[in-house]
Amino acid sequence: MAEILTSLPAADGFRMPAEWEPHAGTWMIWPERPDNWRQGAAPAQDAFVAVASAIARFEPVTMLTSAGQWARARAALPANVRVVEASSDDSWCRDSGATFVTDAAGRVRAVNWRFNAWGGLYAPCDQDELIAAKMAEIEGTPRYDAPLVLEGGSIHVDGEGTVLTTEECLLNPNRNPSLTREEIERHLRDYLGASKVIWLGAGLVDDETSGHIDNLACFVRPGVVALTWCDDPADPQHAISVDAYERLSGRTDACGRGIEIVKLPLPGPLYRAPDEAIEDAAADNAYQRYAQERLGASYANFYLGNGFVLMPLLDPRTDEKARAILAGLFPEREVIGLPTREIVLGGGNIHCITQQQPAGKAG
Repeated sequence: MAEILTSLPAADGFRMPAEWEPHAGTWMIWPERPDNWRQGAAPAQDAFVAVASAIARFEPVTMLTSAGQWARARAALPANVRVVEASSDDSWCRDSGATFVTDAAGRVRAVNWRFNAWGGLYAPCDQDELIAAKMAEIEGTPRYDAPLVLEGGSIHVDGEGTVLTTEECLLNPNRNPSLTREEIERHLRDYLGASKVIWLGAGLVDDETSGHIDNLACFVRPGVVALTWCDDPADPQHAISVDAYERLSGRTDACGRGIEIVKLPLPGPLYRAPDEAIEDAAADNAYQRYAQERLGASYANFYLGNGFVLMPLLDPRTDEKARAILAGLFPEREVIGLPTREIVLGGGNIHCITQQQPAGKAG
């Protein structure tokens, strides 16, 4: 059994590393939920296989899957992807999975946040709430059980003490209604080993996560943030992006550096096509989605791993511009683009379905 610690990560000398720091591997969860994925999740499963296969060229990948889907996942995935049976409610490992922290000695531990399915958006979520503990158990890493409801997609760190997040998500009363901004900041400092929190306002327009930061902005290296940018004043995303730009422009990070901002183009706007609607009345607590829903699509939802950048291909009009920007930001990494519309239809993208485990040893 993985040890459950009663101390605090920061007090023990642990911090959450930046995503660009070396990984031991990547975690994912196999999609199957019928009220979130169309056509029995088959198109989504193909997309997850493409993501896992691309990452597995560079670092180990573990796919968690239900007992009923284990054989299907094993047959579809490359042989070098580890497939582990573990029950879950959905497939957003960034949000329900563990956040791994490390110390100067290279020890790795897991943070197990509380999870309530994005403020009660989906039910049930009791199995998703156990995913982080299962990951720690599989790896044999000690874990900290945090008292904060938090999804991994709601935070970005630079690995040097700075946390980036949004007020729309972390201050939303559907997460932690009894906590103040100051109390939430204290938990972020305690469990991420951070010293400074930079708050942006709202997140991506029509993002059902209540404004996760990983669709709006992310650190690409210390002192540099990539920001989803919309030039059209008539688009509601324009005002959100301008507000984020202004907030970042006036801030310094935990090390005192001013924030350099790199603009990533906004694709679309993209909309769900009539034949992409989800209408599964037989599913328990079916969550109906219909045509002409605007999709929460963003190039900021890319994933960094050992020697690569995995980016979503979303719109032929903006894909190559986004790729060129990311290639300029990460000249030492291979930039790989994958079509991810099926993942967007489920409510997220590449960053949302992956969770990195930093290099090191359990301890």
